[in-house]
Amino acid sequence: MIKTAFIGLGVMGYPMAGHIASAGHDVTVYNRTTAKAKQWVAEHGGSLALTPAKAVEGAEVVCACVGNDDDLRSIVEGNDGILEGMKKGTIFVDHTTASADVAREIAIKATNRGLKFIDAPVSGGQAGAENGVLTVMCGGEPRPFQEAKVIIDCYAQAVTLLGSSGSGQLCKMVNQICIAGLVQGLAEGINFGERAGLDMKKVIDVISKGAAQSWQMENRAGTMIEDEFEFGFAVDWMRKDLGICLEEAKNNGAMLPVTALVDQFYAAVQAQGGNRLDTSSLLRNLRKD
Repeated sequence: MIKTAFIGLGVMGYPMAGHIASAGHDVTVYNRTTAKAKQWVAEHGGSLALTPAKAVEGAEVVCACVGNDDDLRSIVEGNDGILEGMKKGTIFVDHTTASADVAREIAIKATNRGLKFIDAPVSGGQAGAENGVLTVMCGGEPRPFQEAKVIIDCYAQAVTLLGSSGSGQLCKMVNQICIAGLVQGLAEGINFGERAGLDMKKVIDVISKGAAQSWQMENRAGTMIEDEFEFGFAVDWMRKDLGICLEEAKNNGAMLPVTALVDQFYAAVQAQGGNRLDTSSLLRNLRKD
């Protein structure tokens, strides 16, 4: 049994923390909305704390999954932040999708306090979190990675250390860049087929057996054809992630013309009020006429 703290009980963090508790570990949770933490404790046991610093007292592994760089800094820094509450040797595993810069920043602060840090963004969405089959991309040192992997394995099907601090976040950027282009391509293909008078369910059934196959096609094409988008990974979240990718590209000189274009297509979905729709709602840009 590993004494663990989990900070952030959103659509991802709530089930992730639940898997840790189900595996028999002692879990203390913190959430900005205390009612959510109380609900989690009622469902999974463990305990709750009223500040991040209190949540991590005595913990061997601390996990977090919050919204963005600023949210991450708010739980890390200050008198109520986790850096104040963690004992030396504690491993901090951050599952937030954030910038590589903030990962490196926190890694330095953690090291200066005798702590260990792993940036570990995830892929697989809410369903992956609920089913315990997330893909986790990690940056950090090998020894703390191996120690933390016991906890990460509770909710992951694949966990990989990719390099030094920030490498996990950079890998997640590659993931989001690839997804953006795929979803737009799928949206254009479905719209084209519909306008050509094809039975798109049959078309998808055929082409998903060949080179066009992808996770997006397997999991989203059917709902896209039915114009169903009230679920999944929100457009707001994707725009946040693509913004991180585009900013990082300015630093490393990478050209992201398709990513920049798809980011603007998502902006159009937001302008239509689709902020919380699934990312596959790009199709609505093409159907609106």
